[in-house]
Amino acid sequence: MNASTFANDATGAHSLLVSAAHQKRERIPVSQTHYDQNPPAPARQPSNGLGTTGFVLGLVGLVLSPIPFIGVVAWPLVVLGIIFSAIGFARTRSGRATNKGLSIAGLVLSVVGLGVCLVWVFIVNAAVEEVEEEANREVTITYEVTGDAPAVDVDYTTYGDAVSSAQETGVPLPWSKEVRTEGLVKGGSLLVTTGEQGGSATCRVLVDGREAQTATASGPFAMADCSGF
Repeated sequence: MNASTFANDATGAHSLLVSAAHQKRERIPVSQTHYDQNPPAPARQPSNGLGTTGFVLGLVGLVLSPIPFIGVVAWPLVVLGIIFSAIGFARTRSGRATNKGLSIAGLVLSVVGLGVCLVWVFIVNAAVEEVEEEANREVTITYEVTGDAPAVDVDYTTYGDAVSSAQETGVPLPWSKEVRTEGLVKGGSLLVTTGEQGGSATCRVLVDGREAQTATASGPFAMADCSGF
């Protein structure tokens, strides 16, 4: 075998090896990885902001509702608390929100706060009616003076919607005077003074027939004071 024949054989063998390698490479599957450029958005977590808001409004409204005058602020708070809590509860029923218990608690607090506000309305209305009734009520005041003094000086004042005063001097006993008055605040005073001849004098005040005040004085220029009724 000469050198030329050996070279040709080597070249042919090399070509066969290269061809076999290419065929093997073609038979090996190439794995392909696909990357999704738009991944799915994460699931939205349910929340209950309306229920929480209703709970806070109901709690604040319930705390403020028993306080006189300031409790007026509780009215819109408890009403809004009922609305927000009810909406929050409805959202929990449909699965769009969580914290069902917080919505129920807000609804209960708001309803209780509204009940306290209504109680205050009844109390205030009753108080206003009582004041109006007292202001329009007429009373009869009777001033009386008795005793053994020969003569006395009498000063009496009656007040109500208006104030009236009168003075009588040197009046013999017994003496009496009847007046009528009305108003939110009603009352009067009676002052009796004996003369230089002395003696005793007793003043007495009746309001609608019931004794309201009495006092006795004796001696010259003594004073019996029936006031503060």
